Amino acid sequence: MTRNINTAFSNFMKNFVNLDADRSSKARSSRNWLIDQINVIQSQNDDFPKLYKEKNIFFGSFARNTKIRELDDIDLMICLNANGTTYNEYSNYTNNIELYVPDSYATLKCLCHNNSNSLNSTKVINIFKKYINLVPQYLNSEVHKNMEALTLKLSSYEWNFDIVPCFFTAEDSQGKTYYIIPDGKGYWKKTDPRIDRDNVTTLNQNLDGNLLNVIRLVKYWNRKKSIGINSSYLLETMIINFYSQHNSTCGTYVDIEFKKTLNYLKSAIFYDVQDLKGIQGNLNNYTFEKKSSISLSIEIDYNLSVMASNYESTDMKKCFKKWKEVLGGDFPDYE
Repeated sequence: MTRNINTAFSNFMKNFVNLDADRSSKARSSRNWLIDQINVIQSQNDDFPKLYKEKNIFFGSFARNTKIRELDDIDLMICLNANGTTYNEYSNYTNNIELYVPDSYATLKCLCHNNSNSLNSTKVINIFKKYINLVPQYLNSEVHKNMEALTLKLSSYEWNFDIVPCFFTAEDSQGKTYYIIPDGKGYWKKTDPRIDRDNVTTLNQNLDGNLLNVIRLVKYWNRKKSIGINSSYLLETMIINFYSQHNSTCGTYVDIEFKKTLNYLKSAIFYDVQDLKGIQGNLNNYTFEKKSSISLSIEIDYNLSVMASNYESTDMKKCFKKWKEVLGGDFPDYE
């Protein structure tokens, strides 16, 4: 029997929003086993690029602890040893980055664009595909290139792996380092998932560990209600911006924080949202018409959440009903 709204939200988060702890543990073990197999591949095949294992990094919402159910994809970046390879951000052939392989690095030289020393990111992904396809435990799985990643769709589990080959740069003139990953078009681009990870972790700690539940609940609502913010990274960045404001607080009552966040988002969706890594620029490229549609959807559910909060002190049954309108049919019934 559920008649307390705090208990209702606690059960809802546990059973429908947050990842199941046992599945998450199993997924991490599965991820580590995959990395072990890639290490074996490299040790046994001369045409496979040498690895820089110390710089492998996990990224995406699963790594940042902002993933919601169901656990469908796990992202990992496998770092390769550059062995003298250099990069150029001002190429004549791409708006992104070219990597130049020295003649002495025969393994990577074989993966360059034809008649050049420019490393072809598609060929690098394909060499991963070639050998992962041969791992006996993955024989019944699907392996295919997906833009900058190699997607391994497992037959034994519900999650996929997105495997991104990468390089780690030396320090630039400002002392900064980056990861260089495929751009989906045969060349390369910069990223740095360390910044995304640290932004979420630090802010969550500063807010007494309450932020992650808010991010997950808003992501769940956005998906469940088809609000229209198709990039969860954009949505997450907007929430981080909100809670990074001066004197921001985040309490333990996720329903109150959810309502506050919606009130912010209905206006914030109209403005540019800069990538916090300082690499991708503005993340919010929706048309004004699309932004208006999203804002209207948010405002409708914000108003419903205000009504739900008001009913909490006068009519608990109506309170539950309004939250069910906002969050969908899996929100607990008043009983």
